Amino acid sequence: MTKLEEEAKKFMQLHNKSLITANEYQEKCKTTAIYPKKDAIAYLSLGLVSEAGEVAGKVKKQIRDGTTSNVASEIGDVLWYCAMLANELGANLGKIMEDNLYKLNDRKTRGTLQGSGDSR
Repeated sequence: MTKLEEEAKKFMQLHNKSLITANEYQEKCKTTAIYPKKDAIAYLSLGLVSEAGEVAGKVKKQIRDGTTSNVASEIGDVLWYCAMLANELGANLGKIMEDNLYKLNDRKTRGTLQGSGDSR
């Protein structure tokens, strides 16, 4: 468990809230994983963009119809695919999250959050 995850878990426990860490989530996702291992990266990548499309579709309908729908449920499906894709790549989901926050914070500090390109 990373330091950030430990701090978050302690905070949530102090405030009597339930919290699962990214790494715990990644491990638990494995118990529901059924997909062809020989094509795992392609399968999971396609699943990820498919679920992201479902998020976009629900948001579009909210804008068009003024209704609410369970976008959070679809975000959960996106997270599942992220966790399993990270697993297949041998990556730690919590570390990916921390690294991403570090990268974004660094860009913010340097005033390069806006724009394009990986090396801003």
